Amino acid sequence: MDKLVIHGGVPLRGSVAVSGSKNAALPLMVASLLAASGKTIITRVPDLRDIETLSNLLRIIGARVEFYDHTLAISASAISHTEAPYELVKKMRASIYVLGPLLARFGRARVSLPGGCAWGPRPVDLHLEAMKKLGASVELDDGYIVAKAKRKRLTGAKIDFKISSVGATGNALMAAVLAKGSSRMTNAAIEPEITALAKFLVKMGAKISGIGTTTLEIEGVEELYATRDENICDRIEAGTLLAAAAITKGHITLTDADPLQFKEVLKKFELAGCKIKTTASSVELISPAKLKATNVEAKVYPKFPTDMQAQWSALMTQADGTSKITDSIYADRFKHVPELNRLGADIELRQNSAIVRGKKKLQGAKVMSTDLRASASLILAGLAASGTTEVLRVYHLDRGYEKIEQKLAALGARITREKYDEFAAPKPDDD
Repeated sequence: MDKLVIHGGVPLRGSVAVSGSKNAALPLMVASLLAASGKTIITRVPDLRDIETLSNLLRIIGARVEFYDHTLAISASAISHTEAPYELVKKMRASIYVLGPLLARFGRARVSLPGGCAWGPRPVDLHLEAMKKLGASVELDDGYIVAKAKRKRLTGAKIDFKISSVGATGNALMAAVLAKGSSRMTNAAIEPEITALAKFLVKMGAKISGIGTTTLEIEGVEELYATRDENICDRIEAGTLLAAAAITKGHITLTDADPLQFKEVLKKFELAGCKIKTTASSVELISPAKLKATNVEAKVYPKFPTDMQAQWSALMTQADGTSKITDSIYADRFKHVPELNRLGADIELRQNSAIVRGKKKLQGAKVMSTDLRASASLILAGLAASGTTEVLRVYHLDRGYEKIEQKLAALGARITREKYDEFAAPKPDDD
């Protein structure tokens, strides 16, 4: 098993490129299943465990998937299997994305209930309700979602999402583009990843209007075609790297980054005292001598993202004053807090909020990753801490950050990846 070993206290400086977005690439990969012929090409795809897992799932279904130099080539003409097995789906929640495309193209799908990070209820009810609205019968059988379309084709429908859900919006959108007739979706998610998916589907031949708004109008078509597209930047990786610079009193520039996709995060950095300069494809951050305590509340896009609240909690441990970090999307997404406190942070949990009392001197220690973004928060704290920090179980990290230790090292961080035996007996203390 791998761990990251960090010797903190070094200000980060320099320039680093932001990777393509995992959360945008995954639905694009699945959308390629809708093309009955040709080869879909997706560029700027990050080399991550989740990409590999979904690639293997698509191969099991019958697609041909090749990955080289951050480029995916997917041919879905020979799909012969419409079941997504538990062995792969359990590894990542995004696997449920195959439900909509399989149901739309073949009129049937059998998909295992998903797995993923070990925190919080993220039910699939919204996905299933959308499929039912589109005319599918949906049953649960021995841990599997079994869905069938009447007369082997979905029909257009009005879908009003009770909660704005990225996953459910994407799944319903991919199902509706091949449905007979028109569909109208209200309270649809407007995250950049959904906008990217909608534009991708249009390039494939779908008819979608209202892209970028909460109301999507879809006119079903008979067939979609393979296409070529470039993936968008990873806005969460961008925010994490900026937080790494800010917590170490550094000065960095992100390239290949679209600042319009994370404007709310940049506003919070400015309120915390950081100087931000942007171009159409870059972001520069200069950290202040003293960070200001800054409250955030994670809400639906375009507000502050839930995927950045753990990193912001770490950053605020070094701010002057007390800040409040509230997560209005996932009330229990605070498993990073006890580990940050092990490093010397002073954070108190109050329901779905973390009260962070800043200007605490962090001291390196062994800490345990519990999920993807918690892992990132522990790395940030380690970069600011004195002494040595060991972040264990970084397989969570490898699901969503592409070689982040190499990017941080290129900016001056003293960070290395090492092997360790999680079950090895501890060495006795020296007398």
